[in-house]
Amino acid sequence: MFRRKKKDEPTDAPVAPEIAAEAPAAEQPAAESAAPEAQTAQVEPAPSETSPGPAASEAESKGAVAKGRRGNRVQKVGTVSSDKMQKTVIVRVDRQVLHPKYRRYVRRTSKFMAHDDLGATVGDRVRIIETRPLSTRKRWRVVEIVQKAAK
Repeated sequence: MFRRKKKDEPTDAPVAPEIAAEAPAAEQPAAESAAPEAQTAQVEPAPSETSPGPAASEAESKGAVAKGRRGNRVQKVGTVSSDKMQKTVIVRVDRQVLHPKYRRYVRRTSKFMAHDDLGATVGDRVRIIETRPLSTRKRWRVVEIVQKAAK
């Protein structure tokens, strides 16, 4: 059958084009090798041609920095069950879990205290995102009000 090749052993595969172009350049005299490099430099597009504009690149760089710095934060959607505090709401998040013994879905409820600058009221469906600790029990922030409560 087939056997695995070792790292030192040469392969029968064709040589990559970049490597093939560099190998003859090393054998040529220094004066001739400078000319192909100049030709390849002219073929490559200038950075201004590839980028759409300074405004777009700034927006992309800011988004990339913010996303890389903070990572993926957990988001949950739940219902506001209390809004009696100032700029804080209690959000009830319901989920269904498969019971290990009975193989039935059981409803589980978790309550999170979330910082609210948007003014959510009881019954509103909101999306919360994890954040740094804002107080002893408050580690979530209301990002958007998905659906307002019926009045």
